Amino acid sequence: MRVDDFDFDLPESQIAQHPSEKRDESRLLVLHKNTGKIEHKHFYDIIDYLKPGDVLVRNNSRVIPARLFGIKEKTLAHVELLILKHDANDICECLCGNAKAIKEGTIINCGDLLKCECIKVKDEGIRIFKMHYEGIFMEVLEKLGNTPLPPYIHEMLEDKERYQNVYATINGSAACPTAGLHFTNDLLEKIAKKGVIIADITLHVGLGTFKPVKENEVEKHHMHYEYYSMSKETADILNKAKKEKRRIIAIGTTSTRTLESVIAKYGKFKECSGETNIFIYPPYEFKAIDCQITNFHLPKSTLIMMISAFASKEMILNAYNIAIKEGYRFFSFGDSMFIDNE
Repeated sequence: MRVDDFDFDLPESQIAQHPSEKRDESRLLVLHKNTGKIEHKHFYDIIDYLKPGDVLVRNNSRVIPARLFGIKEKTLAHVELLILKHDANDICECLCGNAKAIKEGTIINCGDLLKCECIKVKDEGIRIFKMHYEGIFMEVLEKLGNTPLPPYIHEMLEDKERYQNVYATINGSAACPTAGLHFTNDLLEKIAKKGVIIADITLHVGLGTFKPVKENEVEKHHMHYEYYSMSKETADILNKAKKEKRRIIAIGTTSTRTLESVIAKYGKFKECSGETNIFIYPPYEFKAIDCQITNFHLPKSTLIMMISAFASKEMILNAYNIAIKEGYRFFSFGDSMFIDNE
């Protein structure tokens, strides 16, 4: 399958540079995948498409200030690092700018608080660092790091919390799972009062989610591993919903990947954690989810491939073309889509 099959033309003016003034007032395109019917709404209308007994699954991962600027100890050259993963032993996997200049043993100083020692060279601009610092790592990052906004966003973000979901609690992502940006606490309360069950999973967004596809053929693209976890409480809720034939609705592609990864591995939902590099593209039989809430994604990305597997490539590209004509805003801070199973 050709990557170019998932391309579309988007005016640059429709790439959202800032979030909507109020989270739930962004626009919502509702796509009924069984009929192809399209409706134009606002996100606060999502409650009208949810039913009592539905399970709404959200990714509670929180974006860390993962973008660091440092100086090579020997040459004084400037270096940019994006932390993709961090473990308990202070080993970090980072995507590096000018990575060819960073060899094993390279020391990068990020101010006086953090020293990054390269201990392993990997492919695709990735390096493994041992972090040397005093105190608590997240507190050091809060002082030194920057919010890693996508490269297509050129405006400064006045309120960093607007690149966090209101329910984000578990630190670890290098980018926001942006389908959730449209939810407010008030809207979530109304949804819960309607009888919709809200369940959390965690997937820390890394290179697997936002790495561009550079191959010409979809099947040749290599997905990177990302950490995920599912609690017993969430697994029990989901298994009960499956048994009773109630809908499971994923907020975003990261929630979808987690749910599909777990059920593919175990044949059911269960308490677990691990890493996934699942790559979902047409044709794919979804076993975990019934509906998706998602943003409008980049052309030729793994994300548009996933939602094209959920509906169909033709239906998704038609919906995207209609959204462009209707003036929808695209990408991380853009508008939203609900792909219904009706």
